[in-house]
Amino acid sequence: MSFASRYFKPRTRLQADAGGSPALTVTGAGPDLGAIVRDGAIALVLLIVLVSFWPIRSVPTGSRGVITVGGAIRGLQGEGFALVAPWQKLDVFNIRAEQADIEGAEGSTSDTQPVKVSLTVRYSISPERVAEVYEKYSHDGNLSNYVQTATQEVFKAVTARYTAPDLISLRAAVSADITAALRAKLGTYGAQVISIDMRNFAFSDSYMRAINDKVTQEQLRLAAENKLKTVEAEQKQKVAIAEAEANAVKATADGEAYAKIKVATAEAQSLQVQNDALAKNKDVLELRRIEVELVKAQKWNGALPTAIYAGAPIPFLNVGK
Repeated sequence: MSFASRYFKPRTRLQADAGGSPALTVTGAGPDLGAIVRDGAIALVLLIVLVSFWPIRSVPTGSRGVITVGGAIRGLQGEGFALVAPWQKLDVFNIRAEQADIEGAEGSTSDTQPVKVSLTVRYSISPERVAEVYEKYSHDGNLSNYVQTATQEVFKAVTARYTAPDLISLRAAVSADITAALRAKLGTYGAQVISIDMRNFAFSDSYMRAINDKVTQEQLRLAAENKLKTVEAEQKQKVAIAEAEANAVKATADGEAYAKIKVATAEAQSLQVQNDALAKNKDVLELRRIEVELVKAQKWNGALPTAIYAGAPIPFLNVGK
């Protein structure tokens, strides 16, 4: 049967012939709507059946395909195309890195200080445990609820081992402890922790004010100590300068005194030498006396003294000698 004969039918019209008798006359061809609708419905049903039972499926990158029959796992399919029988079902399971944000996780330190923190946990499902996670926890690899619960429990347990000051000063160690504990915890659910970021780490308002006051007092104390050290250094410098000046004055005085002593000693030694020489040589002593008398005679103006006291010598009248 041709396409035209299947979907197009001839059109007829009843009219009188030349003798006046009624007769059917073919006037053209029109579409057969009934046949078109019938065949279109059949084609649609066949397409739906073909799509539903099409055996070739695909598994995206970063995923695993879980093949089940009646809800029971029958195998895992890697990335790429997969041949799935009509009686099998393929579920796409994500093993890429996922992120869980935990806002306002609460805990308490060993010295009973409440503390809050917001964390971001990045994790992924271990590829070798896909079947276990699919069967027990999630059909698509989303463990966000488990991660949030586990993170809050771990945060409480870790902060209870530290005092409030240690949580601040040993933040890197606290983060490492949380990461280690959370890896062990999430390992139960087949997840592996990639990284943990702590955000908005804060204590109560009263404790933060106390910390700020303590920091302020410490800064003031350090400033006072530095000022005291500066004053002490200045005083030591002044003392050192004064000592240096005193030592210089003392050295000058000692030098002058030493010089005077040396001069006096030299003069005394000179006189001693002269006395020794005079004592040993009387002629020299007599010569000195004559020189003195000569000087007196040269200075005499020829006038005799007007008054002579008893025992007083008369110049140049020493006849006996």
